[in-house]
Amino acid sequence: MVSKATYFFHEPQRGDIIVLRSPQNNSDLIKRIIALPGDTVEIRDDTVFINGTPLVEPYYLEPPHYIVPPQEIPNGNYFVLGDNRNNSSDSHRGWTVPRKNIVGKAWITYWPPYRWDTIEHYKLNANKQAAEIIEPDLAMKALCPTR
Repeated sequence: MVSKATYFFHEPQRGDIIVLRSPQNNSDLIKRIIALPGDTVEIRDDTVFINGTPLVEPYYLEPPHYIVPPQEIPNGNYFVLGDNRNNSSDSHRGWTVPRKNIVGKAWITYWPPYRWDTIEHYKLNANKQAAEIIEPDLAMKALCPTR
């Protein structure tokens, strides 16, 4: 499930898990925002760097085993990666996501049924040594009291 209203109140943030329309083939994808407009992103040595600082990422399946040379994210665009870094169609393949392609913020996973739960979003800050989990709002906690 996705909240289409969230981004009426604030812009997408680094760490948000979003549903987007792929700029390549117009299919819907779910990815994590890694870099914001104006950020410089680079991937090397199995690490993502934002503005020259390594990003702490506790959620991916394995570190990225590829290189993305430094690039500045254009205004109105976002750099997204899948948490399955080495098997994901995402921005490491040379594209960014225009703001107009962001459908909304992912809130609840319902498949497979035994994993029905709210989605953990992280506040990612390249200047900190740890990523902070953003708690779901009270409405989401009411829907999914296991959190």
